[in-house]
Amino acid sequence: QVQLVESGGGLVQAGGSLRLSCAASGRTFSSRAMGWFRQAPGKEHEFVATISGSGVNTLYADSVKGRFTISRDNAKNTVYLQMNSLKPEDTAVYYCARAATLLRSSSRDDYDYWGQGTQVTVSS
Repeated sequence: QVQLVESGGGLVQAGGSLRLSCAASGRTFSSRAMGWFRQAPGKEHEFVATISGSGVNTLYADSVKGRFTISRDNAKNTVYLQMNSLKPEDTAVYYCARAATLLRSSSRDDYDYWGQGTQVTVSS
């Protein structure tokens, strides 16, 4: 069983920064891509960013490209999401997810384990 625990969410003013962390249990961390998704009130889950198992390849949603950076530390079984220049429209619950393979993916269907989520609120 894999457990994913997110942390680092909170309240920040527009233009500010936050760094989310996701700690994973289990021995297969480096052989799986990881992703971040978010869900705003009344909206569908939205892909944010993904990173391959090696950490070499990344992919971002257009809405966060140039502002957010996904990274991972396989020695610590942790994936990060650095969020800069935050906007009110970034307000959402952010979820960390583990992919079923080492290949990055923007599709929720390719992820088999999910964290409980961490709230990010950006005030204007």
